[in-house]
Amino acid sequence: MKAMILAAGKGERMRPLTLHTPKPLLPVGGKPLIQWHIERLARAGLRELVINHAWLGEQLEARLGDGTSLGVRIRWSAEDEPLETAGGIRRALPLLGEQPFVLVNGDVWTDFDFARLQLPTGMLAHLVLVDNPPFKAAGDFLLQGGRIANPGAGEQADAMTYSGISILSPRLFDGLGEGPQPLAPLLRRAAEQGLVSGERHTGCWVDVGTPERLQQVDQLARET
Repeated sequence: MKAMILAAGKGERMRPLTLHTPKPLLPVGGKPLIQWHIERLARAGLRELVINHAWLGEQLEARLGDGTSLGVRIRWSAEDEPLETAGGIRRALPLLGEQPFVLVNGDVWTDFDFARLQLPTGMLAHLVLVDNPPFKAAGDFLLQGGRIANPGAGEQADAMTYSGISILSPRLFDGLGEGPQPLAPLLRRAAEQGLVSGERHTGCWVDVGTPERLQQVDQLARET
């Protein structure tokens, strides 16, 4: 199975740190944030990686190369313009192939064991959810008996946050045109059709979206 790391974001909330350094290369515990993902994926047996990039992407390629030094094989999907999540994945599909693949946001830090991920038969996606962090009061999806559902009126308080970790079938993107497009509408549509499963992760997970949270995960990493 292959894995894709999303690394094309500009990191606006991280400025000025990301003015000259792409967010995935910001240091956490003495190594780049993205390297934590690469090492965890490799330990889980996921050594065929696709990484997309846009802002300062040449720095990512120069730093990580083909992944040999980290025990993986990296193929790069360069974006001339930001394509958002679904648009970036669609661009990378020729590199990912026809089988389900693991997807992980490059700007989260977690102890999640990627070896656990499986896509149940007939599903288009399997999402990992986490309890809503302090900076996000409302969640994204409901988890009901191993299935993902969209929260209805009055159910938002019971919803949890999508962690940015999932396993997806390329069929989720059937019929999707080119250009910038978000992933959430595809997931919500598939959930309405009963085609998305999920699980809850109760371990460590941080959305590294601000300099303050970068300091938090740097401390966590040094204590690991």
